[in-house]
Amino acid sequence: YVAAVYEHESILSPAPAALVDRRSALELMGRNLDIYEQQVLAAARQGAQIIVFPEDGIHGFNFTRSSIYPYLDFVPHSHSRKWNPCREPYLFNDTEVVQRLSCMALKNKIFLVANLGTKQPCEHWDPRCPPDGRYQFNTNVALAADGALLATYRKHNLYFEYAFDTPPEPDYAFFDTPFAGRFGMFTCFDILFFEPAVNLIRQYNLKQIVYPTAWMNQLPLLSAVEFQQAFATAFNVNILAANIHHPTLGMTGSGIYTPVKSFIYHNMESYGGKLIVAEIPVITADYKTSLENIPGRVSEKGKEQPPPSFYAEMMYDNFTFVPVWGEKGELQVCANTLCCYLNYRRVVLTDELYALGVFDGLHTVHGTYYVQACALVKCGGLSFSTCGQEVTDATALIDFQLWGNMSTPYIFPLLLTSGITLDFADHMGWKNNYYFLSKNRTSSGLLTAALYGRWYEKD
Repeated sequence: YVAAVYEHESILSPAPAALVDRRSALELMGRNLDIYEQQVLAAARQGAQIIVFPEDGIHGFNFTRSSIYPYLDFVPHSHSRKWNPCREPYLFNDTEVVQRLSCMALKNKIFLVANLGTKQPCEHWDPRCPPDGRYQFNTNVALAADGALLATYRKHNLYFEYAFDTPPEPDYAFFDTPFAGRFGMFTCFDILFFEPAVNLIRQYNLKQIVYPTAWMNQLPLLSAVEFQQAFATAFNVNILAANIHHPTLGMTGSGIYTPVKSFIYHNMESYGGKLIVAEIPVITADYKTSLENIPGRVSEKGKEQPPPSFYAEMMYDNFTFVPVWGEKGELQVCANTLCCYLNYRRVVLTDELYALGVFDGLHTVHGTYYVQACALVKCGGLSFSTCGQEVTDATALIDFQLWGNMSTPYIFPLLLTSGITLDFADHMGWKNNYYFLSKNRTSSGLLTAALYGRWYEKD
C-alpha cells in the first residue's frame, strides 16, 4: 500500500502561556491546518491511501493547563455511534479542528491520522475529575476516507505535558482499512513503555502502526529515526512515524519503516516541512532472521592483557566502557547481571576512538524506566571522557558481531551510520540466551551499533 507521513514545521503561538479566546486559537490552528490541507492533496495525488501528521502539529506546545483550553476540541471518546464531523458538524460544539481534518480526508478520499488537544467535561463525583471540571487530553484521531471518525487515542505516557491529563485507563486504539488491514495507534513517549504500545501490538497481533510524535533527538541511542526503525524491527511491524520539525529544539526525524527497509527524513540544517510517500508491503507473516552461521560463544583468548575499563556518562546513565583499540579483537564488558561481547575488525583504520559500553539499571532522567544496553559507539574525541557524547559523523567501517546475555525479551537493535543514516544488520536474534547483532561492512562510517533492552517489569 502507499503511505504518507508529513514532518511539519508548526506555526507556534508567540506566547503559549498567554490566555486567548477561541477565535484567536482557531486562527492560529487554521494556519497549520492550511498547510495540512496542501499536504493531504499532494499525498493523495501521489497515490497515498493514508497520511499521518505529527504530535502537537496543529496547536504547538509549552502551554499551561488554562492557556491551552481555547485550543481544545470536543471529540467524543466512546464510539457508540458513527460520527462524520465533516458531514455532521452540528452534532457537538467546539469541533472546528476535527471537522476540517474530516473534510480533508473526505475530499481527498484518504485515511488521515492527526494529533490535537481535546477536552471532556467531568462530574465532581468522579474522584479523578480535575478541579476545573474537565479532562484535557493529548489525542490522536483516525479518520476514514469518507471522513468518518474511526478511532481516538489519548496519550498515556505524557512527557512533561502539564496542560494534559493521563486517561484513567490506557487506550488500546486501532482501526481497520481495506488496503492494509488493522492499524494500531500511539504517541511519542509511549514507544518506550509496555502500556499501551507493546500490549496493544501483542493483544491484537498488529502489523501496522501509525505514530505521531514530537521527539527531541538524543544521540547516541535515542535519535528519532534510529529508534523508530529499531521498534519496527523488534516487533516486526510497519510504522508510519510523523515527527515535528524544529531543528533549534533538536526535533526532526520521520519515516515509513518496515522491518527490513526504511524511507526516512532527518534534517537539522534546513527549515520547512517534508512529505514522505512510499509504497510498502502489508506484513502478514513474521520475518525470520537467520542465525545459523553465528557461533554460540567465542573462544576465550589466551593471556593477553584486556584493555582498561572506564566509566563515562551516556544518555545521563553511568556506562562502563572498554576502548575498541587496534585493527581487530574480542572484548567483553559487564555490569550487574549483563555482559556484553564484541568481535570486531576495522576495515578502514582511522584515528577515531570507539568504545563498547554496558548499562544495566534504572534510567531516571526525563522519565523513569529500566534499561539493559550493550552499545558500540564512536566517542566524541580521542579521550575516554568523550565516550557517550553526541556524534553525528564517522568514517570508520567496522565488521562486528555484538551480543549480550539480556534478561528481557524486548531488545531494540540500533544501527546508526554517519550523517544520521540507517543501516540494517546482516543477522540478529536469539541464540543460547544471548541476543546477537552482526554486520559486515556498514554503508558508511559507524556511529552506533547497540542492543537497547527494555526490562518493563523493573520500571
